[in-house]
Amino acid sequence: MLATTGWTAVHRPEGGVAARAAALAAWASARIDGRPVPPADAPVRTVERFFADLDGHQRSRLADGFPLVVGNLDGAPVQTRYRANRNSLEHAERVEQARAKDVALTPADRATAVRRSHRFASLAEAGRQILVFDPTGNGLVAEVFGDLDAAHRVSVVVPGVDTDALTFERTQRRLIAPAGMAQSLYEAQRAAVPGSRTAVIAWVGYTAPTGVNVDAATGRLAVQGAARLEALTFALPGDSAVTLVCHSYGSVVCGVAAHRLPDRVTDLVVAGSPGMRVANAAELHTSARVWAMRDQGDWIADVPHLELGGLGHGADPMSPDFGSRLLASTGAKSHTGYFEPGTASLDNFARIGTGAVASVVCADGSDDCRRANSGGEGH
Repeated sequence: MLATTGWTAVHRPEGGVAARAAALAAWASARIDGRPVPPADAPVRTVERFFADLDGHQRSRLADGFPLVVGNLDGAPVQTRYRANRNSLEHAERVEQARAKDVALTPADRATAVRRSHRFASLAEAGRQILVFDPTGNGLVAEVFGDLDAAHRVSVVVPGVDTDALTFERTQRRLIAPAGMAQSLYEAQRAAVPGSRTAVIAWVGYTAPTGVNVDAATGRLAVQGAARLEALTFALPGDSAVTLVCHSYGSVVCGVAAHRLPDRVTDLVVAGSPGMRVANAAELHTSARVWAMRDQGDWIADVPHLELGGLGHGADPMSPDFGSRLLASTGAKSHTGYFEPGTASLDNFARIGTGAVASVVCADGSDDCRRANSGGEGH
């Protein structure tokens, strides 16, 4: 069945596009025991109802037969998506291993193939819960820490520039990569509230800018990412409350998405933000509480907070006029240290993510951020 879902496509740098397109084409005409499957872009509730009527064997057949689609299908059961993405990762690893030996490729391309094969092998390890995997281009990945089905509260880490499948995790400087950030937050939540039913998602579900360039200074990729983030928040199982923890350019994505997010998103936290493409928190048009933090040594403070001709991301969320609830980040050490254990930033993320907002530490040591009315009067 994999031969019909695009995996036989010749792999080139753009080959993932062909594989994804072939998978979607195969899915469009697929049936399970005579029953047509829903469109890949069907509403979440439609997909949920379809899978609810299937037994475990039928779900597994779809995950095994159409992994590139099912693994990224909002509304499909998370366990089915985990299985599908493990299938996709194992095959993607084999594809990259073959590319690494292809003498027709440049040495640089073969070296990249080696790195990708190692990354995909790591992500496919037993016990890992991969909610999103698409090898197209630089790749999209999302991983869950905790039991997403049983969670009462879910935190989503939305990272910034230079995040893709290759940089999703790191052996050294682990906590500057999305997987390390999310795992650190999950462990902090478990320590803060032992036995709490929480889950954390490391979400590289959008194409992030590469380096500090024009893409990083505009909202084009943020708009695309916001649509994907919106879909994720609507598709999470159950009725868990959701906190978005948005770092750097990820805060631009969160800002663009804010007005379309469901009410289950109760808190929107930005760290090291270049702006949210609005003049103030009220313009986000969200019922969520809006929190902001920035370490004193964070270079992002020197980025001009303005928007002119499409360049720049608007006002500084740390400005008193913006209206955010300002949080302490003591110990974070520059732009990439917000998820380090022992920092006020990680402690605050954990407290907000577990619902303990009354115990957060404000930026100035007062209690102003705990009683502010920015953004989320309804919560």
